[in-house]
Amino acid sequence: LLKLAGCTLFITGASRGIGKAIALKAAKDGANIVIAAKTAEPHPTLPGTIYTAAAEIEAAGGKALPCVVNVREEQQIINAVEKAVKTFGGIDILVNNASAISLTGTLETETKKVNLMMDVNVRGTYLTSKTCLPHLRKSRNPHILNLSPPMNMNPMWFKNHCAYTISKYGMSMCVLGMAEEFRGEVAVNALWPKTAIHTAAMDMLGGSGIEKQCRKTDILADAAYCILTKPKSFTGNFIIDEVLLREEGVKDFDVYAIAPGKTDL
Repeated sequence: LLKLAGCTLFITGASRGIGKAIALKAAKDGANIVIAAKTAEPHPTLPGTIYTAAAEIEAAGGKALPCVVNVREEQQIINAVEKAVKTFGGIDILVNNASAISLTGTLETETKKVNLMMDVNVRGTYLTSKTCLPHLRKSRNPHILNLSPPMNMNPMWFKNHCAYTISKYGMSMCVLGMAEEFRGEVAVNALWPKTAIHTAAMDMLGGSGIEKQCRKTDILADAAYCILTKPKSFTGNFIIDEVLLREEGVKDFDVYAIAPGKTDL
């Protein structure tokens, strides 16, 4: 049973990393994927463009619509949503994955970085959701999934990177509010990894060797698939990938490890 066959997913930041992994998992079912990301020309240090991602999605069995979208620009979001609806007839699922990160203390975080994180993470998520919602409401089983953490008010989550945590919790607050506002119409949930996930962003943050402590993006793709195929009554949840997959009967988590056999994953 191909649960997402014919469904249209609008995924921000889908040219690489977690966004692309979720896209490829859905593409195997024959889903339509709108790749809403800003990399049209190859990036000097990061792999992948919206066009290389589109080729991978088509090869996996999906249909792809690459759209240049910087979520800081509302008009680019609106244009991409209109194009998606014109191409595929609607939008069933929105994945708010695009994110900016700077794990820096208050005095070390430049204002332009603060602006970037607030613009991409909070405002970008809010505006993309707002733009997609009228179309999502027409879908049979609509979902919004934000890649953001459960809101834990313990100061330890704030003290080392206050601006970043505020911005990610802003995404989580969108889940809190919109899940209630659109209850019965659109499911709105958050997904967050239990461990670090190996992506190009993680390489830049962690330096070489960091991947041994990481899991593959597949674990988030599998967890996202599980959420997005649930009925729209499943809403307002803050999900940790491993917890959900254990509930679904997954026992072997070594398959997700970059360095299998490490017991602490």
